[in-house]
Amino acid sequence: MKRIATILTFLSLLTGLALTTQAQTGTPVIDGIYNKSTIIEKKPVPYTWVRESDVVWSRRIWRVIDVREKMNQPFYFPEMPHNNWRNLTTVLFDALKEGKITAYDAMSPTDEFVVPLSYADIMKRLEGFDSLHLQRSKPPYDWYDTVVAKTFNPSDIKRFRIKEDWFFDKQRSVMEVRIIGICPVRDNLDKNGNFRAFEPLFWIYYPEARPILAKAEVFNFRNGAERRSYDDIFMKRLFSSYIYKEENVFDRKITDYAQGIDAMLESDRIKRELIDFEEQMWEY
Repeated sequence: MKRIATILTFLSLLTGLALTTQAQTGTPVIDGIYNKSTIIEKKPVPYTWVRESDVVWSRRIWRVIDVREKMNQPFYFPEMPHNNWRNLTTVLFDALKEGKITAYDAMSPTDEFVVPLSYADIMKRLEGFDSLHLQRSKPPYDWYDTVVAKTFNPSDIKRFRIKEDWFFDKQRSVMEVRIIGICPVRDNLDKNGNFRAFEPLFWIYYPEARPILAKAEVFNFRNGAERRSYDDIFMKRLFSSYIYKEENVFDRKITDYAQGIDAMLESDRIKRELIDFEEQMWEY
């Protein structure tokens, strides 16, 4: 009897182990019809080497990408990451948190990559506590002071500043533009929610961030099978923007000497000059 009981116990253990193994090695769950590995394994296309002696003309331009425009919505959505989709702000902050890229202080008026910031330094500026003076909603409706925690929400970033260099390479006979830096910008609001100014958070050196952006997928409006990354969007110039500054002897922005419609016309004039320069170069 003992031998029979031992055999039955052994058989039950084998049956349980087989069922567990079958459950663990069942059909893998794929959210789609195939494994999407193109973006995960993607690497940025290397820049063509440029010598200083081959650059016969260059101009530095600063732009603003407003993610509220329809063409720029892939930079803002999704607000919550899903299906390997993350908005640009989340991609940058995740890379900063993991130490894969470096942030530089944007408080300098020259927009140079001089003072590095850690992820903790950035979050210390964005999060904290505010003291508020509020009125109770029930009698006697007296006023009281309270402390409210401030938390950072990636959806608060509705603009990005882009620093780029336009140049003509005589060796290849091409007019080219390369992005140098990206800066997230949020609205600076007072305690009543009134707009005060635009607040640049930090600068990211774009060539350093390219390997990260090349692996971050962007929604494609026309074809979900065409896998695009943020690096593709920037390299192919698939975004809408306006110029807010060009390099000048006074180192001033357009808004320092033009306002309203005049500032818009000045931005278009600079854009038109870049196009005309390339067109006129090939006139005979």
